[in-house]
Amino acid sequence: MYQNEFSGNLEKYNNPIEYDALYENYKVDLHYIEDHLKTKNDTIIELACGTGRLAIPLAKQGYEVYAIDIHEGMIQQAIENAKKENVDVHFTVQDCTQLNLPITSNFIYMTGNSFQHFLSNESQNDLFQSVKQHLHPGGEFVFDTRNPILSELSIVDEYEESLITSKGEKLTIQHHEEYDPITQILTCRSINKLEHSTFEDSIRIRYTYPMELKRLLEQNGFDLLHLYGSWNKSDFTKDSICMVVHAQLKK
Repeated sequence: MYQNEFSGNLEKYNNPIEYDALYENYKVDLHYIEDHLKTKNDTIIELACGTGRLAIPLAKQGYEVYAIDIHEGMIQQAIENAKKENVDVHFTVQDCTQLNLPITSNFIYMTGNSFQHFLSNESQNDLFQSVKQHLHPGGEFVFDTRNPILSELSIVDEYEESLITSKGEKLTIQHHEEYDPITQILTCRSINKLEHSTFEDSIRIRYTYPMELKRLLEQNGFDLLHLYGSWNKSDFTKDSICMVVHAQLKK
């Protein structure tokens, strides 16, 4: 349904190995999820699972995990990562707005600000309806999304950063980010320079405002249990970098 909205917006994920290296030490979202899971025999669902950064350690703790991503390369890398850890995870390539899983769950989560990939009102609604179909009544849905800070978004942002790739090469990235206040979409374009090659990529992400998000939850049959300013459960304020949304399907 949203082929152009999703498939044309995945360039940033074309190198799963580098993605792994970039985020392998990020665990604060994992700790939040661990704190909120009830029992070791729960079946849980992860959306936009990437290379299995969260699904694999949770499966190692005894949870049965169904992990979904729309990017086939990410899922293939996740399967390889799970094999290396000798753990079973139900990885599958699916569109999160059209989930078709053989189970329902008490807990579904989505991290990495992946909610911002749903660029239209229609895809946001379909995401919630798809989640709703795979949650038990009273089940919980946790996700994060960047907080739209207008003083930052109103400025065209250009900056450069350098990092070392997993192969030991120096990578210099020139970023250009521009926000459209009508569509609420930030377009991020990058020029990536290695010693012997240069390539470009881009991504578009949508910002959703706090009151807009609350109405979105209500319209799709969810109650907002908590709205935090970080995975560390800090209070949400106007200056918070992100919104961590902990919702519950109405009983």
